[in-house]
Amino acid sequence: MKLKLTGKDLRRIGYPEGKVISIAISVMQHSFKHTSHKEALELLEKVRQNPTKYLKNETLGTIAAELIEKPAPEPADEIPLSEERKEYTVFGADHIEAGAINQMEIAMRLPVTVAGALMPDAHQGYGLPIGGVLAAHNAIIPYGVGVDIGCRMCLSIYDLPENTVYGETKKLKNILQRETLFGAGREFSKPMDDEVLDRPEFRQIPLLRGLHDKAVRQIGSSGSGNHFVEFGIAEITDPDNEFGVPAGTYLALLSHSGSRGLGASIANHFTRVAMEKTPLPSQAKHLAWLSLESEAGQEYWLSMNLAGDYASACHHQIHHKIARALGQKPLAMVENHHNFAWKERHAGPGAEPQELIVHRKGATPAGKGVLGIIPGSMTQPGFIVRGRGEAASLDSASHGAGRRLSRTAAKNSLTWSQVQDMLNQNGITLLGGGLDEAPMAYKDINQVMSFQRDLVDVVGRFQPKIVRMDD
Repeated sequence: MKLKLTGKDLRRIGYPEGKVISIAISVMQHSFKHTSHKEALELLEKVRQNPTKYLKNETLGTIAAELIEKPAPEPADEIPLSEERKEYTVFGADHIEAGAINQMEIAMRLPVTVAGALMPDAHQGYGLPIGGVLAAHNAIIPYGVGVDIGCRMCLSIYDLPENTVYGETKKLKNILQRETLFGAGREFSKPMDDEVLDRPEFRQIPLLRGLHDKAVRQIGSSGSGNHFVEFGIAEITDPDNEFGVPAGTYLALLSHSGSRGLGASIANHFTRVAMEKTPLPSQAKHLAWLSLESEAGQEYWLSMNLAGDYASACHHQIHHKIARALGQKPLAMVENHHNFAWKERHAGPGAEPQELIVHRKGATPAGKGVLGIIPGSMTQPGFIVRGRGEAASLDSASHGAGRRLSRTAAKNSLTWSQVQDMLNQNGITLLGGGLDEAPMAYKDINQVMSFQRDLVDVVGRFQPKIVRMDD
Protein backbone atom coordinates (compact mmCIF):
# COMPACT_ATOMS: atom_id res chain seq x y z
CA MET A 1 0.00 0.00 0.00
CA LYS A 2 1.29 3.47 -0.89
CA LEU A 3 2.42 5.59 2.07
CA LYS A 4 0.01 8.28 3.22
CA LEU A 5 1.01 10.95 5.72
CA THR A 6 -0.85 13.97 7.05
CA GLY A 7 0.20 17.20 8.69
CA LYS A 8 -1.45 15.95 11.87
CA ASP A 9 0.89 12.93 11.86
CA LEU A 10 3.95 15.18 11.67
CA ARG A 11 2.76 17.69 14.24
CA ARG A 12 2.18 14.80 16.64
CA ILE A 13 5.90 13.90 16.49
CA GLY A 14 6.97 17.49 17.05
CA TYR A 15 7.22 19.01 13.56
CA PRO A 16 6.60 22.78 13.65
CA GLU A 17 3.93 24.54 11.61
CA GLY A 18 5.20 25.75 8.26
CA LYS A 19 6.37 24.53 4.89
CA VAL A 20 8.63 21.85 6.46
CA ILE A 21 5.48 19.72 6.89
CA SER A 22 4.54 19.82 3.19
CA ILE A 23 8.17 19.26 2.20
CA ALA A 24 8.48 16.24 4.50
CA ILE A 25 5.22 14.69 3.27
CA SER A 26 6.24 15.18 -0.37
CA VAL A 27 9.72 13.68 0.15
CA MET A 28 8.42 10.67 2.06
CA GLN A 29 5.57 9.90 -0.33
CA HIS A 30 7.89 10.21 -3.31
CA SER A 31 11.06 8.50 -2.08
CA PHE A 32 9.73 6.24 0.69
CA LYS A 33 6.31 5.39 -0.74
CA HIS A 34 6.55 1.69 0.10
CA THR A 35 7.70 2.30 3.70
CA SER A 36 5.18 1.56 6.44
CA HIS A 37 3.43 4.43 8.18
CA LYS A 38 5.18 3.63 11.47
CA GLU A 39 8.67 3.37 9.94
CA ALA A 40 8.18 6.62 8.03
CA LEU A 41 7.26 8.52 11.19
CA GLU A 42 10.18 6.97 13.10
CA LEU A 43 12.57 8.13 10.37
CA LEU A 44 11.06 11.62 10.33
CA GLU A 45 11.38 11.84 14.11
CA LYS A 46 15.10 10.97 13.86
CA VAL A 47 15.55 13.77 11.28
CA ARG A 48 13.72 16.23 13.55
CA GLN A 49 15.83 15.30 16.58
CA ASN A 50 19.18 15.62 14.76
CA PRO A 51 18.73 17.50 11.47
CA THR A 52 22.45 18.33 11.02
CA LYS A 53 23.19 14.59 10.73
CA TYR A 54 20.95 14.38 7.64
CA LEU A 55 21.90 17.63 5.88
CA LYS A 56 23.97 15.83 3.21
CA ASN A 57 21.46 12.99 2.76
CA GLU A 58 20.30 12.94 -0.85
CA THR A 59 16.59 12.57 -0.02
CA LEU A 60 16.21 13.75 3.57
CA GLY A 61 18.50 16.76 3.28
CA THR A 62 15.75 19.15 2.19
CA ILE A 63 13.71 18.28 5.30
CA ALA A 64 16.76 18.68 7.55
CA ALA A 65 17.67 22.05 6.02
CA GLU A 66 14.18 23.38 6.69
CA LEU A 67 14.27 22.16 10.30
CA ILE A 68 17.51 23.96 11.16
CA GLU A 69 16.72 27.32 12.66
CA LYS A 70 17.93 30.21 10.56
CA PRO A 71 18.88 33.51 12.16
CA ALA A 72 16.20 36.15 11.71
CA PRO A 73 17.27 38.65 9.06
CA GLU A 74 17.84 42.24 10.08
CA PRO A 75 14.78 44.31 9.15
CA ALA A 76 15.44 46.24 5.96
CA ASP A 77 14.94 49.98 5.77
CA GLU A 78 11.66 51.08 4.19
CA ILE A 79 12.07 51.98 0.52
CA PRO A 80 10.49 55.36 -0.27
CA LEU A 81 8.27 55.92 -3.27
CA SER A 82 9.37 58.37 -5.94
CA GLU A 83 8.12 61.92 -5.47
CA GLU A 84 7.01 62.14 -9.09
CA ARG A 85 4.93 59.43 -10.75
CA LYS A 86 5.62 58.21 -14.25
CA GLU A 87 3.08 59.19 -16.92
CA TYR A 88 0.58 56.52 -18.02
CA THR A 89 -2.50 56.27 -20.23
CA VAL A 90 -5.98 55.50 -18.91
CA PHE A 91 -8.49 54.04 -21.37
CA GLY A 92 -12.14 54.85 -20.54
CA ALA A 93 -11.12 57.01 -17.57
CA ASP A 94 -14.63 58.38 -16.89
CA HIS A 95 -15.91 54.87 -16.16
CA ILE A 96 -13.15 53.67 -13.82
CA GLU A 97 -13.58 53.84 -10.04
CA ALA A 98 -11.37 56.13 -7.97
CA GLY A 99 -9.87 53.21 -6.02
CA ALA A 100 -8.34 51.70 -9.17
CA ILE A 101 -6.95 55.07 -10.29
CA ASN A 102 -5.41 55.60 -6.84
CA GLN A 103 -3.74 52.17 -6.92
CA MET A 104 -2.29 52.90 -10.35
CA GLU A 105 -1.00 56.29 -9.18
CA ILE A 106 0.89 54.55 -6.37
CA ALA A 107 2.25 51.85 -8.71
CA MET A 108 3.61 54.50 -11.05
CA ARG A 109 5.74 55.88 -8.17
CA LEU A 110 7.65 52.64 -7.54
CA PRO A 111 11.41 53.12 -8.07
CA VAL A 112 11.44 50.18 -10.51
CA THR A 113 8.50 51.42 -12.62
CA VAL A 114 9.27 52.49 -16.19
CA ALA A 115 5.82 52.66 -17.85
CA GLY A 116 2.19 51.72 -17.30
CA ALA A 117 -1.38 51.78 -18.60
CA LEU A 118 -4.86 51.21 -17.21
CA MET A 119 -7.45 49.25 -19.19
CA PRO A 120 -11.15 50.25 -19.51
CA ASP A 121 -12.39 47.30 -17.40
CA ALA A 122 -10.24 48.38 -14.44
CA HIS A 123 -11.39 48.11 -10.84
CA GLN A 124 -9.70 48.00 -7.46
CA GLY A 125 -7.73 44.92 -6.44
CA TYR A 126 -4.72 44.18 -4.22
CA GLY A 127 -1.52 46.00 -5.10
CA LEU A 128 -1.89 46.63 -8.81
CA PRO A 129 -5.53 47.25 -9.80
CA ILE A 130 -7.35 44.71 -11.92
CA GLY A 131 -6.82 46.02 -15.46
CA GLY A 132 -3.44 47.49 -14.55
CA VAL A 133 -0.41 47.07 -16.81
CA LEU A 134 2.98 47.88 -15.31
CA ALA A 135 6.42 47.67 -16.94
CA ALA A 136 9.31 47.42 -14.48
CA HIS A 137 13.07 47.32 -14.90
CA ASN A 138 14.62 43.99 -13.87
CA ALA A 139 11.98 43.44 -11.17
CA ILE A 140 8.98 41.14 -10.75
CA ILE A 141 6.05 42.07 -8.48
CA PRO A 142 4.14 38.95 -7.32
CA TYR A 143 0.95 40.92 -6.57
CA GLY A 144 1.43 42.76 -9.87
CA VAL A 145 0.76 39.34 -11.39
CA GLY A 146 -1.94 38.34 -8.92
CA VAL A 147 -3.01 35.31 -6.93
CA ASP A 148 -4.50 33.31 -9.80
CA ILE A 149 -1.32 33.16 -11.87
CA GLY A 150 -1.84 32.62 -15.58
CA CYS A 151 -5.64 32.84 -15.40
CA ARG A 152 -6.66 31.93 -18.91
CA MET A 153 -9.31 32.11 -21.63
CA CYS A 154 -9.65 29.22 -24.09
CA LEU A 155 -12.15 28.93 -26.97
CA SER A 156 -12.83 25.82 -29.08
CA ILE A 157 -14.87 26.22 -32.25
CA TYR A 158 -16.64 23.09 -33.55
CA ASP A 159 -17.90 22.17 -36.99
CA LEU A 160 -21.46 22.04 -35.64
CA PRO A 161 -24.29 24.49 -36.43
CA GLU A 162 -25.35 27.09 -33.88
CA ASN A 163 -28.78 25.45 -33.43
CA THR A 164 -27.01 22.52 -31.70
CA VAL A 165 -27.06 24.61 -28.54
CA TYR A 166 -30.87 24.78 -28.74
CA GLY A 167 -31.67 21.33 -30.10
CA GLU A 168 -29.34 19.39 -27.81
CA THR A 169 -29.49 21.49 -24.63
CA LYS A 170 -29.96 18.52 -22.31
CA LYS A 171 -26.98 16.65 -23.81
CA LEU A 172 -24.72 19.70 -23.57
CA LYS A 173 -25.77 20.37 -19.96
CA ASN A 174 -24.97 16.78 -19.03
CA ILE A 175 -21.54 17.03 -20.70
CA LEU A 176 -20.68 20.18 -18.73
CA GLN A 177 -21.79 18.67 -15.44
CA ARG A 178 -20.01 15.36 -16.06
CA GLU A 179 -16.72 16.62 -17.51
CA THR A 180 -15.99 19.65 -15.28
CA LEU A 181 -15.13 20.14 -11.61
CA PHE A 182 -15.39 23.54 -9.89
CA GLY A 183 -14.56 25.05 -6.53
CA ALA A 184 -11.76 26.12 -4.22
CA GLY A 185 -9.94 23.05 -2.92
CA ARG A 186 -11.85 20.64 -5.17
CA GLU A 187 -9.79 17.72 -6.49
CA PHE A 188 -10.22 14.72 -8.77
CA SER A 189 -10.02 11.25 -7.25
CA LYS A 190 -8.57 9.98 -10.55
CA PRO A 191 -6.98 12.95 -12.37
CA MET A 192 -5.62 12.72 -15.90
CA ASP A 193 -1.85 12.70 -16.34
CA ASP A 194 -0.07 15.58 -18.08
CA GLU A 195 3.51 16.29 -19.08
CA VAL A 196 3.48 19.58 -17.14
CA LEU A 197 3.44 17.51 -13.93
CA ASP A 198 6.86 16.09 -14.83
CA ARG A 199 8.52 19.49 -15.09
CA PRO A 200 11.90 19.70 -13.28
CA GLU A 201 10.81 22.83 -11.35
CA PHE A 202 8.68 20.57 -9.15
CA ARG A 203 11.89 18.88 -8.00
CA GLN A 204 14.27 21.84 -8.05
CA ILE A 205 12.33 24.55 -6.17
CA PRO A 206 11.61 23.74 -2.49
CA LEU A 207 8.17 25.38 -2.43
CA LEU A 208 7.03 23.49 -5.52
CA ARG A 209 8.09 20.11 -4.15
CA GLY A 210 5.44 20.47 -1.47
CA LEU A 211 2.78 21.53 -4.00
CA HIS A 212 3.23 18.75 -6.54
CA ASP A 213 0.67 16.33 -5.08
CA LYS A 214 -2.03 19.01 -4.99
CA ALA A 215 -1.19 20.03 -8.56
CA VAL A 216 -1.63 16.40 -9.63
CA ARG A 217 -5.04 16.11 -7.98
CA GLN A 218 -6.37 19.46 -9.24
CA ILE A 219 -5.24 19.38 -12.85
CA GLY A 220 -8.16 19.76 -15.25
CA SER A 221 -10.39 21.41 -12.63
CA SER A 222 -11.64 25.00 -12.36
CA GLY A 223 -11.82 27.48 -9.50
CA SER A 224 -14.72 29.39 -8.00
CA GLY A 225 -15.70 33.06 -8.41
CA ASN A 226 -15.84 34.16 -12.05
CA HIS A 227 -14.42 30.94 -13.49
CA PHE A 228 -16.65 29.14 -15.98
CA VAL A 229 -16.96 26.62 -18.79
CA GLU A 230 -19.78 27.41 -21.21
CA PHE A 231 -21.29 26.36 -24.50
CA GLY A 232 -22.37 29.11 -26.83
CA ILE A 233 -22.45 30.41 -30.36
CA ALA A 234 -19.30 31.69 -32.05
CA GLU A 235 -19.83 34.10 -34.92
CA ILE A 236 -16.74 34.53 -37.08
CA THR A 237 -17.00 37.94 -38.77
CA ASP A 238 -13.51 38.29 -40.29
CA PRO A 239 -13.12 35.85 -43.22
CA ASP A 240 -9.34 36.48 -43.19
CA ASN A 241 -8.89 35.13 -39.66
CA GLU A 242 -5.59 33.45 -38.79
CA PHE A 243 -7.20 30.19 -37.68
CA GLY A 244 -8.76 29.48 -41.08
CA VAL A 245 -12.43 29.18 -40.09
CA PRO A 246 -14.90 30.46 -42.74
CA ALA A 247 -17.13 33.36 -41.70
CA GLY A 248 -20.34 32.04 -40.14
CA THR A 249 -21.81 30.74 -36.88
CA TYR A 250 -20.71 27.63 -34.98
CA LEU A 251 -21.16 25.79 -31.71
CA ALA A 252 -18.26 26.75 -29.44
CA LEU A 253 -16.92 26.14 -25.94
CA LEU A 254 -15.33 28.90 -23.83
CA SER A 255 -13.50 28.33 -20.54
CA HIS A 256 -12.02 30.71 -17.97
CA SER A 257 -9.89 29.56 -15.04
CA GLY A 258 -6.33 29.60 -13.78
CA SER A 259 -3.62 27.75 -11.92
CA ARG A 260 -5.72 26.60 -8.94
CA GLY A 261 -4.05 26.03 -5.54
CA LEU A 262 -0.62 25.85 -7.18
CA GLY A 263 -0.74 29.47 -8.37
CA ALA A 264 -2.29 30.80 -5.16
CA SER A 265 0.41 29.17 -3.01
CA ILE A 266 3.18 30.54 -5.24
CA ALA A 267 1.68 34.05 -5.14
CA ASN A 268 1.22 34.14 -1.38
CA HIS A 269 4.66 32.68 -0.59
CA PHE A 270 6.65 34.98 -2.86
CA THR A 271 4.63 38.05 -1.89
CA ARG A 272 5.70 37.45 1.72
CA VAL A 273 9.31 37.08 0.58
CA ALA A 274 9.09 40.27 -1.51
CA MET A 275 7.59 42.24 1.38
CA GLU A 276 10.52 41.18 3.57
CA LYS A 277 13.15 42.05 0.97
CA THR A 278 11.66 45.30 -0.35
CA PRO A 279 9.58 46.88 2.44
CA LEU A 280 7.47 49.74 1.13
CA PRO A 281 5.21 52.37 2.71
CA SER A 282 1.90 50.89 3.89
CA GLN A 283 -0.11 52.16 0.92
CA ALA A 284 2.25 50.35 -1.48
CA LYS A 285 3.20 47.26 0.53
CA HIS A 286 1.43 44.80 -1.81
CA LEU A 287 3.60 46.09 -4.67
CA ALA A 288 6.82 44.73 -3.14
CA TRP A 289 9.11 43.34 -5.84
CA LEU A 290 11.89 40.81 -6.28
CA SER A 291 14.97 41.57 -8.33
CA LEU A 292 15.38 39.13 -11.20
CA GLU A 293 19.05 38.97 -10.26
CA SER A 294 18.16 37.47 -6.86
CA GLU A 295 17.62 33.79 -6.10
CA ALA A 296 14.08 34.48 -4.89
CA GLY A 297 13.33 36.48 -8.04
CA GLN A 298 14.52 33.65 -10.26
CA GLU A 299 12.55 31.08 -8.24
CA TYR A 300 9.39 33.18 -8.58
CA TRP A 301 9.96 33.68 -12.31
CA LEU A 302 10.32 29.93 -12.89
CA SER A 303 7.37 29.15 -10.59
CA MET A 304 5.16 31.74 -12.29
CA ASN A 305 5.91 30.34 -15.74
CA LEU A 306 5.22 26.82 -14.50
CA ALA A 307 1.88 27.97 -13.07
CA GLY A 308 1.00 29.58 -16.41
CA ASP A 309 1.74 26.34 -18.25
CA TYR A 310 -0.23 24.42 -15.62
CA ALA A 311 -3.25 26.70 -16.18
CA SER A 312 -2.97 26.05 -19.92
CA ALA A 313 -2.83 22.29 -19.30
CA CYS A 314 -5.99 22.52 -17.15
CA HIS A 315 -7.87 24.16 -20.04
CA HIS A 316 -6.58 21.69 -22.59
CA GLN A 317 -7.76 18.78 -20.45
CA ILE A 318 -11.22 20.34 -20.10
CA HIS A 319 -11.48 20.96 -23.84
CA HIS A 320 -10.14 17.49 -24.66
CA LYS A 321 -12.70 15.76 -22.44
CA ILE A 322 -15.59 17.81 -23.79
CA ALA A 323 -14.51 17.37 -27.43
CA ARG A 324 -14.35 13.61 -26.80
CA ALA A 325 -17.85 13.67 -25.29
CA LEU A 326 -19.11 15.60 -28.33
CA GLY A 327 -17.32 13.26 -30.73
CA GLN A 328 -15.79 16.31 -32.40
CA LYS A 329 -12.32 17.67 -33.12
CA PRO A 330 -12.27 21.49 -32.89
CA LEU A 331 -11.89 23.45 -36.09
CA ALA A 332 -9.78 25.95 -34.17
CA MET A 333 -8.69 26.92 -30.67
CA VAL A 334 -7.96 30.49 -29.54
CA GLU A 335 -6.48 31.19 -26.12
CA ASN A 336 -4.60 33.73 -24.03
CA HIS A 337 -3.85 34.39 -20.40
CA HIS A 338 -3.72 37.34 -18.03
CA ASN A 339 -2.40 37.66 -14.44
CA PHE A 340 1.10 37.11 -15.73
CA ALA A 341 4.39 38.89 -16.50
CA TRP A 342 6.35 38.84 -19.74
CA LYS A 343 9.81 39.97 -20.81
CA GLU A 344 9.15 42.44 -23.63
CA ARG A 345 10.86 45.41 -25.26
CA HIS A 346 9.13 48.74 -24.72
CA ALA A 347 10.13 52.39 -24.54
CA GLY A 348 9.36 54.40 -21.45
CA PRO A 349 8.49 58.09 -21.79
CA GLY A 350 11.35 59.76 -23.70
CA ALA A 351 13.49 56.60 -23.61
CA GLU A 352 14.81 54.08 -26.09
CA PRO A 353 13.20 50.59 -26.18
CA GLN A 354 14.60 48.23 -23.53
CA GLU A 355 13.75 44.84 -22.07
CA LEU A 356 11.17 45.29 -19.33
CA ILE A 357 9.05 43.02 -17.17
CA VAL A 358 5.46 43.74 -18.22
CA HIS A 359 2.88 42.79 -15.59
CA ARG A 360 -0.68 42.35 -16.87
CA LYS A 361 -2.97 42.05 -13.85
CA GLY A 362 -6.31 41.32 -15.48
CA ALA A 363 -5.22 42.55 -18.91
CA THR A 364 -5.01 40.73 -22.24
CA PRO A 365 -1.82 40.66 -24.35
CA ALA A 366 -2.59 42.62 -27.54
CA GLY A 367 0.69 42.85 -29.44
CA LYS A 368 0.36 43.34 -33.19
CA GLY A 369 -1.35 40.28 -34.68
CA VAL A 370 -1.78 38.51 -31.30
CA LEU A 371 -5.14 36.74 -30.97
CA GLY A 372 -7.14 36.64 -27.74
CA ILE A 373 -10.55 36.40 -26.09
CA ILE A 374 -12.22 39.21 -24.14
CA PRO A 375 -15.35 37.85 -22.39
CA GLY A 376 -18.38 39.88 -21.36
CA SER A 377 -20.75 38.42 -18.78
CA MET A 378 -23.03 35.38 -18.82
CA THR A 379 -25.64 37.36 -20.79
CA GLN A 380 -23.35 39.53 -22.93
CA PRO A 381 -21.05 38.46 -25.76
CA GLY A 382 -17.34 37.90 -25.59
CA PHE A 383 -15.03 39.04 -28.39
CA ILE A 384 -12.37 37.22 -30.40
CA VAL A 385 -9.76 39.92 -31.01
CA ARG A 386 -6.53 40.60 -32.84
CA GLY A 387 -4.07 42.95 -31.13
CA ARG A 388 -2.98 46.16 -32.83
CA GLY A 389 0.25 46.61 -30.88
CA GLU A 390 -0.61 50.01 -29.41
CA ALA A 391 2.40 51.46 -27.58
CA ALA A 392 0.29 53.60 -25.21
CA SER A 393 -1.32 50.44 -23.79
CA LEU A 394 1.98 48.51 -23.68
CA ASP A 395 0.47 46.07 -26.24
CA SER A 396 -2.47 45.32 -23.92
CA ALA A 397 -6.27 45.36 -23.82
CA SER A 398 -8.96 44.64 -21.22
CA HIS A 399 -9.43 41.09 -19.96
CA GLY A 400 -13.21 41.35 -19.76
CA ALA A 401 -16.04 43.74 -18.98
CA GLY A 402 -14.80 44.48 -15.45
CA ARG A 403 -16.89 44.66 -12.30
CA ARG A 404 -19.51 47.37 -11.79
CA LEU A 405 -20.44 46.03 -8.33
CA SER A 406 -18.09 44.45 -5.82
CA ARG A 407 -18.90 40.91 -4.76
CA THR A 408 -20.29 42.14 -1.44
CA ALA A 409 -22.39 44.87 -3.09
CA ALA A 410 -23.80 42.36 -5.59
CA LYS A 411 -24.80 39.93 -2.84
CA ASN A 412 -26.40 42.71 -0.79
CA SER A 413 -28.29 44.47 -3.58
CA LEU A 414 -29.40 41.74 -6.00
CA THR A 415 -31.88 38.87 -5.72
CA TRP A 416 -32.02 35.51 -7.44
CA SER A 417 -35.39 36.50 -8.88
CA GLN A 418 -33.78 39.46 -10.67
CA VAL A 419 -30.95 37.28 -11.96
CA GLN A 420 -33.31 34.58 -13.20
CA ASP A 421 -35.44 37.16 -15.04
CA MET A 422 -32.36 38.46 -16.85
CA LEU A 423 -31.18 34.95 -17.71
CA ASN A 424 -34.62 34.06 -19.08
CA GLN A 425 -34.75 37.25 -21.15
CA ASN A 426 -31.42 36.33 -22.75
CA GLY A 427 -32.05 32.59 -23.13
CA ILE A 428 -29.25 31.56 -20.76
CA THR A 429 -29.13 28.27 -18.86
CA LEU A 430 -27.04 28.62 -15.68
CA LEU A 431 -25.58 25.63 -13.84
CA GLY A 432 -24.21 26.77 -10.48
CA GLY A 433 -23.14 30.38 -10.04
CA GLY A 434 -23.78 32.92 -7.29
CA LEU A 435 -25.20 36.41 -6.87
CA ASP A 436 -21.67 37.85 -6.88
CA GLU A 437 -21.37 36.73 -10.52
CA ALA A 438 -24.76 38.07 -11.64
CA PRO A 439 -24.70 39.76 -15.08
CA MET A 440 -25.73 43.05 -13.45
CA ALA A 441 -22.48 43.03 -11.40
CA TYR A 442 -20.49 43.68 -14.59
CA LYS A 443 -19.95 46.69 -16.83
CA ASP A 444 -21.40 46.84 -20.34
CA ILE A 445 -18.87 44.96 -22.48
CA ASN A 446 -19.91 46.90 -25.59
CA GLN A 447 -19.02 50.17 -23.90
CA VAL A 448 -15.71 48.72 -22.69
CA MET A 449 -14.90 47.60 -26.23
CA SER A 450 -15.68 51.10 -27.54
CA PHE A 451 -12.82 52.47 -25.40
CA GLN A 452 -10.25 50.13 -26.93
CA ARG A 453 -10.84 50.37 -30.67
CA ASP A 454 -7.22 51.48 -31.02
CA LEU A 455 -6.02 48.43 -29.09
CA VAL A 456 -7.73 45.48 -30.82
CA ASP A 457 -9.65 44.54 -33.96
CA VAL A 458 -12.67 42.27 -33.61
CA VAL A 459 -12.42 38.94 -35.47
CA GLY A 460 -15.60 37.38 -34.07
CA ARG A 461 -18.01 37.14 -31.15
CA PHE A 462 -19.05 34.47 -28.69
CA GLN A 463 -22.53 34.46 -27.13
CA PRO A 464 -22.87 32.26 -24.01
CA LYS A 465 -25.91 29.97 -23.83
CA ILE A 466 -25.23 27.18 -21.28
CA VAL A 467 -23.01 28.40 -18.45
CA ARG A 468 -21.36 26.14 -15.85
CA MET A 469 -19.84 27.70 -12.69
CA ASP A 470 -19.05 26.72 -9.13
CA ASP A 471 -22.22 25.74 -7.23
